[in-house]
Amino acid sequence: MTKICPLLLVGSFLCFSASAQFTKYSNEFLNIGAGARGMAMAGAQAASVSDGTAGYWNPAALADIRDHPQLNLMHSEYYAGIGKYDFANLVLPLKDNKRTLGITALRFAVDDIPNTIFLVQPDGTVNFDNITTFSSADYAFLFSLAQREDLGNGKHINFGANAKVIHRVAGSFASAWGFGFDASVQIIGNRWKAGIVAKDITTTFNAWSYNIDTAMRQVFYMTQNEIPTKSTELTAPQLIVGGSYNFRLGKKLNLLAEADLDITFDGRRNTVISTNPVSIDPKLGLELSFKDVFFVRGGINNFQKALDDKDTTNQKKLWIYQPSVGAGFKVGDVQIDYAFTNLANQSYPLYTHVFSLRIDLKRKEKKK
Repeated sequence: MTKICPLLLVGSFLCFSASAQFTKYSNEFLNIGAGARGMAMAGAQAASVSDGTAGYWNPAALADIRDHPQLNLMHSEYYAGIGKYDFANLVLPLKDNKRTLGITALRFAVDDIPNTIFLVQPDGTVNFDNITTFSSADYAFLFSLAQREDLGNGKHINFGANAKVIHRVAGSFASAWGFGFDASVQIIGNRWKAGIVAKDITTTFNAWSYNIDTAMRQVFYMTQNEIPTKSTELTAPQLIVGGSYNFRLGKKLNLLAEADLDITFDGRRNTVISTNPVSIDPKLGLELSFKDVFFVRGGINNFQKALDDKDTTNQKKLWIYQPSVGAGFKVGDVQIDYAFTNLANQSYPLYTHVFSLRIDLKRKEKKK
């Protein structure tokens, strides 16, 4: 597997940013997260992730899953169940004991959306029988390959890459296909880890097409709505740099701490460091484990400056953030994780419950 120099990646990102027009927040559903563990730690996973959700957070970490296949599943709902978000991942170690394959699928969808385009008829009467429903759904499929290289003295380095296919649909009216690539590195020490993830390294594009029939075009024209035409979205490269350390608090108690920097290249954002075109958003996560069986987690991210609601002059600003907490437990080859997280931030809470399941698919040894 090709070893990619982080400095070259950063340089290529800057060149892309200077020469291309990107759609800000394109494919934003891919930034929600994956797995209750990672979401409880506010997405601070680039360094410490060690299970199948690495196909989403850092594909290089899949290289350390070498002994048996693994299955990961997650489900969460937003806006009182209106939006549903699902994640599934299968990890397959190869026989050479150095490489690992990962297959990941994500879906974020809002179902049963009323279609009221033909509610009002040409004569001005209202016909509720003309109301139909449709779904707006975003899909992503990630195909991961990871490889491990030993460095000696108990240290090793993992390399990983994703090829991703994106499909977005809005009923029968519009659909898009997109393609992109990610690359990553993870370095493992005795009690520390470091990770670098380069998302959309060649930019990711979505090509939209629309199926608007004559009747719908007439409604758009009469209501002075723009008739959509074929278009393309470009997603800018993104760089995530993280480091973690595992503190031993006792024989049975460990505290894992991780800090990540999410670096975007699509223009100025409302983040801690905001410039044009680079913005940096930090993420902080903690995991307290007891006997590697029971886990308690927490994290904060999405730092933003917003107007103080208590200031009647609308002049004063303060920092707000997005908090999250969670827990998990492991029994044999099964681990169940839970997260209570916020889709927005502390000022406008949109909390949701996230559950995920991890199963190590170990073969049972035959009794002699």
